[in-house]
Amino acid sequence: MKKQQLFFVSLLMLISISTFAQTPYSDLSMTLIDAARNDKPYDDLLEKLVNVNEDVLAKELKTDDQKKAFWMNIYNAHIQFFLKKNPDFYKDRNAFFHDEMITVAGKKLSFDDIEHGIIRRSKSKLSLGFLPSLRVDAYEKKFRTKKVDGRVHFALNCGAKSCPAVAAYDYKKLDEQMDASTKIHLQGTTTYDKETNTANITRLFSWFRGDFGNKKKVIKFLKKYEAIPNDVTPSINYNVYDWTLWIDNYIDL
Repeated sequence: MKKQQLFFVSLLMLISISTFAQTPYSDLSMTLIDAARNDKPYDDLLEKLVNVNEDVLAKELKTDDQKKAFWMNIYNAHIQFFLKKNPDFYKDRNAFFHDEMITVAGKKLSFDDIEHGIIRRSKSKLSLGFLPSLRVDAYEKKFRTKKVDGRVHFALNCGAKSCPAVAAYDYKKLDEQMDASTKIHLQGTTTYDKETNTANITRLFSWFRGDFGNKKKVIKFLKKYEAIPNDVTPSINYNVYDWTLWIDNYIDL
């Protein structure tokens, strides 16, 4: 019996070591969130991110869950790093999101490149989620997701007060984490008026409506995450988005 227990313990250790060896950059992305949250040094982490071989990183990020978790962490951590260091970046938000300020595997990227190109699978930023980007380079094709997941909009934090809170996303439990972050954000931003049968919801649903579908699908989405009663079919109003700078907004999932 002891020999069998020792065998299984050894097997679990080997599996754990093997898993860690195969996901150093997924782990690094989570460590970046921890560094941002707790004001820890992060220059060495960024250097590893800059210098990793593109093919090595691509080999690790095989599934959509691996890609989403990694790139959401990279996006959210860099938002915190840049805006803590220089809040004036937010005076010109278009430039802040458009300029190539992040380097991953030797490639300079913008926040828009990561969000709309990689995480949202090459969607045009200004098309409400309906149209693909006209220009897609080889790097983006290598790292982008296969499917668009509307829940990413309740996980990405752009530094504004109306943004979802930042969490460290782990691809091994990503579906559960994204459901949790979506539920928390929607319940915190949605109000339902019974007298007028109206739901006031985050404007993210309007800006990225192609990622969610028609009104019927949006209402179904809201009900799934218990943001509105299950027995209503309300009219929809979109809340004003509060772009007030708000950093250090974190959550544990």
